[in-house]
Amino acid sequence: MSTTRTALVIGGGIAGPVAATALLKAGIDARVYEAYPGPSYNIGSGLALAPNGIAALDIIGAGDPVRDIALPVSKMGLSIGGKISYLPGLVGLPPLQLVDRSELHQVLHNHAVAAGVGFEYNKRLVDVVEDESGITARFTDDSTATADVLIGADGIRSTVRGLIDPDAPGPEYLGMLGFGAIIDYDGVEPESMTFAFGKNAYYLFGSTGAGQVMWGANLPHKEYLSLTAARAIPKAHWLGILRETYADDTPGGEFARRTTEEQLEVTGALHIMPSVPHWFRGRMALVGDSVHAPSNSSGQGASLAIESAVQVARCLRDLPTPEAAFATYEQLRRPRVEAVAARAAKVNHSKTLGPVGRKMMQLMAPLFIKLMNPEKSMGPEQRYRIDWDAPARKELAVTA
Repeated sequence: MSTTRTALVIGGGIAGPVAATALLKAGIDARVYEAYPGPSYNIGSGLALAPNGIAALDIIGAGDPVRDIALPVSKMGLSIGGKISYLPGLVGLPPLQLVDRSELHQVLHNHAVAAGVGFEYNKRLVDVVEDESGITARFTDDSTATADVLIGADGIRSTVRGLIDPDAPGPEYLGMLGFGAIIDYDGVEPESMTFAFGKNAYYLFGSTGAGQVMWGANLPHKEYLSLTAARAIPKAHWLGILRETYADDTPGGEFARRTTEEQLEVTGALHIMPSVPHWFRGRMALVGDSVHAPSNSSGQGASLAIESAVQVARCLRDLPTPEAAFATYEQLRRPRVEAVAARAAKVNHSKTLGPVGRKMMQLMAPLFIKLMNPEKSMGPEQRYRIDWDAPARKELAVTA
């Protein structure tokens, strides 16, 4: 029998509301503490949820509300040197779902509230005190909250990660800045997403219907800039660089020329989380980007965060003590998320190739595409399903 009855969830983005809702489903009272003054609706740009991520949302009843705001992506393309090759899909799986991050935050927040999750805002965590009876969180306003366990869902610059392990690594800058826009453009295949390796930089684009396209740029930029610093620079400056960088690309050059300052969204520096040695300590554990943040190249960042949020609740339901639950949770999750991160790292390298490397990529592209085996590379990721009704230890025994 589990001894966990209450939980504090730090962070109200994607993983936090999912974890809190899953904890309630597991019979554990959960409350979310968010550093922002309100729900963080206006953060980020578009992202894709893979079938495994949507399936995890179905467990807590949030799958359909998310599908309602999503656009299906049934075709995946690869463009090298301006020529698009569409890749074979995974048989029997639903399409990826393209969502606006802000809308996703709102849907997950509203679903959690409807399920009975409480939210508190302006609660920036500074410290914890732990003893045999529970864990107490202290916030910058000197208020406190106590529960049996604390779940850190506080993002890539996690405070909880530092409390678990002061020597834990932080995020690594990938040498690229992210930009996005939705523009009027009528020449993209419906329900498609294309990953394009341009002459000077990588970009991606997909149809959003009604004669519009969503496109995102990964602009090489040696100097690290925080999101605040990047947004402080006039958008006209960034548009000039984007237009110059993608000028010779088809259709990237046209996307950059059509994008206006009002349409351009600066999404900031691209990061990954290196392997985190300690996922938990005592009554604290990490989920989502605070412990595993593969680059956007993986197409799995949000989906893995959702899976981990559900799995930590399942483990706390099934294991007798927090430490036993968190140890099982890490054993279930670490091999999977690190395998995805390793695959994405190979793609990251190809985004920042020099002129010679890019020329070689163009020459080798036909053979590369011919030899691609999506079932082998993507099948294990997208076909994974959490069996909520089965004991967590049973899954661990199967995967061991």
